[in-house]
Amino acid sequence: MLEDLNPQIKSLYNKIQDSWRRLDATTIKKEVKEIELLSGAPDFWNDREQAESKMSKMNQLKGLYEPWEELVHVMDDLKGLYELAIEEGEESYFEEIESSLSQLNATYEKLTVLELMGDEADPAGAYITIHSGAGGTEACDWANMLYRMYFRWIEKSNFTYSIIEMQDAEGGIKSVSLEVKGDYAFGMLKGETGVHRLVRISPFDSNARRHTSFASVYVSPVIDDSITVDIKPDDIRVDTYRASGAGGQHVNKTSSAVRLTHFESGIVVQCQNERSQLKNRELAMKVLKSRLYEYYKQIQDAKNAENSAEKHDIGWGSQIRSYVFQPYRMVKDLRTRHETSNINGVMDGDLDPFIESYLRFNAGL
Repeated sequence: MLEDLNPQIKSLYNKIQDSWRRLDATTIKKEVKEIELLSGAPDFWNDREQAESKMSKMNQLKGLYEPWEELVHVMDDLKGLYELAIEEGEESYFEEIESSLSQLNATYEKLTVLELMGDEADPAGAYITIHSGAGGTEACDWANMLYRMYFRWIEKSNFTYSIIEMQDAEGGIKSVSLEVKGDYAFGMLKGETGVHRLVRISPFDSNARRHTSFASVYVSPVIDDSITVDIKPDDIRVDTYRASGAGGQHVNKTSSAVRLTHFESGIVVQCQNERSQLKNRELAMKVLKSRLYEYYKQIQDAKNAENSAEKHDIGWGSQIRSYVFQPYRMVKDLRTRHETSNINGVMDGDLDPFIESYLRFNAGL
């Protein structure tokens, strides 16, 4: 019956209207208009980096209000269709209205997740670094599985990524660093920082025994000129070495790879993806600034500093999430208690429920 849908329509309509009022779209649109006027100036693109930063900011602002504006309009249309169907007694509209209501509710839930990302760096892209931990060959395979899980999530989320550095190892990878490009990539991925634990029957064990492996994931934001991180030359050590992996004669003859060590924090960043040592150093410095931004932010927040993956051994007692293949099948986040038995889906990049549960947990909801 159409009347049965009335409470659901009223509830969703009121929630959408409340969110729309809280958003203050008028102020956001004013800022967008100011950037649009700036972009029309003849000298706007003289400083390309600053211009691209402004345009990125404008797109982020539009991304805040345009989806909500569209949702408000579609909800108004559905509400009008419902009222018309009730007035004319058209029960044939029931399935259409019920289906549209379900879709609108799903869209509303996704948009409310974005509202949970209010930190300064949340709209930025992200750097992800994965290190294998306790477990030898098993752990290297596990690090490779996590790498695959994240790039599948990146693809499904319509983001892009590039490899900054990768160290191959027997059975998988020792470490890998990625840059994820897309609005709110850091805000979505920041809860992945920590130690990830795998329990399974080892494919490398001829006796088919159960093994436990560990890998750490660290996520930091791709920061721009609006966020200042001061690094003095005396604060770091710069080492160069020959890149590993594909590259032919260039790899064998040129010390193009760069390693930066920050003395105070102990953070080490490596980059070997570019053929030029200068470009590798430039990219490594960007990653180091990103890591230091998070490092100093965590120092200011004692609670976050205690939970930082940078301060834990990659092993027992410090994991944030467990992935169990045997004796049962389950992925469980140890902070939010969110869990699922669909482990294949998770390993194929279905991470959104874990990401959303962390954002709600982090917001105290």
